[in-house]
Amino acid sequence: MLKLVFAGTPDVAVPSLKAFAADPRFDVVGVITRPDAPTGRGRKLMPSPVKSAAVELGLPVIDLKPRSPEFLDALNALGADIAAVIAYGNILPKNVLDAVPMGWYNLHFSNLPKWRGAAPAQRAIWAGDATTGADVFKVGEGLDDGPIVASMTVALTGRETSGELLDRLAEEGAPMYVDALAAVGDGTATFTPQPAEGLEYAHKITVEDARINWANPVESIDRQIRACTPHPGAWTKLYVEGLPENANAESAEGSAQSLTLHVLAAQPSDTTHPNTPTGLQPGELRAGKKNVWVGTGTTALELTQVKAQGKKAMRAADWARGARLSESACVR
Repeated sequence: MLKLVFAGTPDVAVPSLKAFAADPRFDVVGVITRPDAPTGRGRKLMPSPVKSAAVELGLPVIDLKPRSPEFLDALNALGADIAAVIAYGNILPKNVLDAVPMGWYNLHFSNLPKWRGAAPAQRAIWAGDATTGADVFKVGEGLDDGPIVASMTVALTGRETSGELLDRLAEEGAPMYVDALAAVGDGTATFTPQPAEGLEYAHKITVEDARINWANPVESIDRQIRACTPHPGAWTKLYVEGLPENANAESAEGSAQSLTLHVLAAQPSDTTHPNTPTGLQPGELRAGKKNVWVGTGTTALELTQVKAQGKKAMRAADWARGARLSESACVR
């Protein structure tokens, strides 16, 4: 039985932790995660999803900083043979990598070398990729560049959000992850170097990246919204009285009449439907009884769920009705 230490933090790491804990080939001797963090309006310290799962499973937890001497002492005390790390959120220094004899193995949510980095599922959706997947690779000192031990590929529907895609890959990738590390343990694993071609980096999506530019084509905006859902959340500025003539978004930023509007769900409008407006300018709003549309650089985007500043999430049509938008209202 392999002694395994598991490192992870968010929800997407939990299926793999539970899979390792349930498999008789492994003895999970400890779980590494980030420290409790302030959450919600009250900023109460809350454990990570992985820590909560580890406590439920009765597993010892290490939530120290990985560059501290105490961390290395705690890791060495576990006597692990092999390590699994998924969405941990900290870079592991060389002395930590060297402390586990068989090495550290990561479940990464893309088919490498495409989308190395922090936001692979998000970038795959934003780019409009037809497929993505999950790879298990051996961790080294480089960024997601180690040899691949196992791989799976999935087709994208073109309508999933990054949250939905990550949940799917987390569930479907967990059994592959467990089998891959078991193969490493019994010496049957194949280590395949990553191809030299096809490298792309999945840089973290910032809040500013998530702001919608309504001059872009509708398909691009649709992908952006889905890539940014649920985090960091696509958003725009609503100008309830419209913009002054010849004004631009920058000059209007200080307007007291603007507020933040988060777009939680949307879809390209059905241009064959007789009620769908045509000729909307980028950022121009049009609200009907059951629909809300925004003009883009091409055809209109239909908003289906939004969250206005200071309000709860709701259907876009309900929001528009309650907001009593003027004819000159627009988003920028």
